[in-house]
Amino acid sequence: MALENKLGITNSAELADVEERISKQKAAELFETGYLDTLEAGSFAALAEIHRYLFEEIYDFAGKLRTMNIAKGGFRFAPVMYLAEALKSIERMPQSTFEEIIAKYVEMNVAHPFREGNGRSTRIWLDCILKKELGMVLDWSAVDKQDYLLAMERSPIKDTEISLLLKEALTDRISDREMYMKGIDASYHYEGYSVYKTADLSDTTDKNKR
Repeated sequence: MALENKLGITNSAELADVEERISKQKAAELFETGYLDTLEAGSFAALAEIHRYLFEEIYDFAGKLRTMNIAKGGFRFAPVMYLAEALKSIERMPQSTFEEIIAKYVEMNVAHPFREGNGRSTRIWLDCILKKELGMVLDWSAVDKQDYLLAMERSPIKDTEISLLLKEALTDRISDREMYMKGIDASYHYEGYSVYKTADLSDTTDKNKR
């Protein structure tokens, strides 16, 4: 059964296809327009805005805190009753070093503030922090899917593994369009979305604007 959506789609496979196409196109727009650079890196408001931008054409809950408890693979994310306070605490976490930024990223993942689309939104949010604080971003296409998922699964207990894995993928190519597009594809691949190439969707958007 598909998540309730604005498009009236009831088939989960069809919804996944449409969600990937639309939200990847929106992810490309975030970069192309420079809108990402206007957001307050590290704030929950920035994460909520990224989520809203990606998913507002598909879901009513885009950019809004979830109202139900959720779990994945037996792990329960932050309970709804404590979610707002948890997000305030996360927002106050320091972010001046790589290790601090990854610790903040791990805590935001544990919070999982949205009903759907947390990972994809939060990885973009993480890059915004790295870009502002360190003048670096991650080359997500260089991060193996299984290595990443296993490290993130263990990160609530100890974040050393995910920190080392991501540190190897750091790059100063903060304005590299091709790398960003490939990074979005990799990020979506982690979640099982791999039908469309972000760069192709961006090219289509550019042509339609002309």
